[in-house]
Amino acid sequence: MVTASQSIPEIQAPKHPQWPELSAPEKRALKERIKQLLKENNAVLVAHYYVDADLQELAEETGGCVADSLEMARYGTTTDADTLIVCGVRFMGETSKILNPEKRVLMPDLGATCSLDEGCPAREFSAFCDAHPDHTVVVYANTSAEVKARADWMVTSGIALPIVKYLGDKGEKVLWAPDRHLGSYIQKQTGVDMLLWQGSCVVHEEFKAFGLERLHKLHPDAAVLVHPESPESVIEQADVVGSTTALIKAVQEIPNEEFIVATDDGIFWKMQQLAPNKKLLSAPTAGEGATCVSCAHCPWMAMNALQNLEQLLLKGNNEIHIEETIRQKAVIPIQRMLDFAATHGISGASPK
Repeated sequence: MVTASQSIPEIQAPKHPQWPELSAPEKRALKERIKQLLKENNAVLVAHYYVDADLQELAEETGGCVADSLEMARYGTTTDADTLIVCGVRFMGETSKILNPEKRVLMPDLGATCSLDEGCPAREFSAFCDAHPDHTVVVYANTSAEVKARADWMVTSGIALPIVKYLGDKGEKVLWAPDRHLGSYIQKQTGVDMLLWQGSCVVHEEFKAFGLERLHKLHPDAAVLVHPESPESVIEQADVVGSTTALIKAVQEIPNEEFIVATDDGIFWKMQQLAPNKKLLSAPTAGEGATCVSCAHCPWMAMNALQNLEQLLLKGNNEIHIEETIRQKAVIPIQRMLDFAATHGISGASPK
């Protein structure tokens, strides 16, 4: 459902950063220095599937976490490390801090934000909620701490469907933010009465139905995997629609040899690690090789690299701070999600 009472700011995605190319010996040496710094700081890496492959590999090699935002949110509460290094985007670092106020939470670049977060300002969203007091407020993880503090529930893509269905079965109407494509998909799947904020992801918004159809004709035996942040016309062509964890699982379990993947191509490292014999193809975007502003990789995720990770550990800056009154409110909807996940056996960790 579209509403005229929203004020959605225009999002300007940054250019992808250009990191100096490292030789194999330089990269090995840099990784070894980072490993030592992690030990010295009693720190652990918490990396999202969308960040650079080197960071995902390093997180696994050092006993950290590589996962979707659900498992990232949960992980910090299970480790004895004093410091969490969150390689992802800012809302992920904020969520870690909300759940682990006693820990130091650092990020390689505090400017690594998210178009969904930026497109849902707390003041405007709060006014939207005030205008619809009879709705249960459910927000996607890709939102600021202030927006979460205004919500009744927080969800990730891996748990949104069962939680919204649960609320609908109780007869509740849902006010959903911020991704309109994911919200519309959930609404169609559940039949729940939902009022949608009209935000979108700059990466998934760019997947094009015509291009996908054309690519599929060239690879007719390929299975199409689509993240539900994509437009409806792209979702309609999918063999599997799901969270990052669900798509990784699909590559392992579906017998097809080729896959067309409509999500951030940072996920390819984990997919290839778990299914090395499968061929992975990026779903086409508006860029079609002409520009990387609209390519299948988030420019803010690309702000995480080995180089600035080392500098972070040397300097100890870029710490996430959240006002305590905001944190206390924001932890409630997050903990509701984690309790629901635990009760229903839902995980955001990838299969092995």
